[in-house]
Amino acid sequence: MSSLTTGDGGSAAADIHGHFRGLIVSGVLGGGERLPTVRQVAGDLGVAPGTAAKAFRQLEQEGLVVTRAGAGTRVAADAALLPRGVVDRLRALVAESRAQGAGVDDVVAALRASWDRER
Repeated sequence: MSSLTTGDGGSAAADIHGHFRGLIVSGVLGGGERLPTVRQVAGDLGVAPGTAAKAFRQLEQEGLVVTRAGAGTRVAADAALLPRGVVDRLRALVAESRAQGAGVDDVVAALRASWDRER
């Protein structure tokens, strides 16, 4: 989270909103995946908790996240490109591929071949 910058001329809330929106719509965060707390986001970025809360409210208004007391804020199931289980498996595949020294192009080609074979 600390890689997010808020100094590009936009408001900090807009930057936070854009960051998480991008992660959700790109499929980096899967359905049901939990976002950090408002307090954690605020602390990591050095902004007021109200600023982070504003960004989270915007995400919720767009239907991208669902906030429940005690359960935190999670990616809405229908907002993510991929279900959380698929995202988790993709992350595991990336980690294992890197550990084994496999290149991204080879992994993508193998995934496509497997996908096509299962049609």
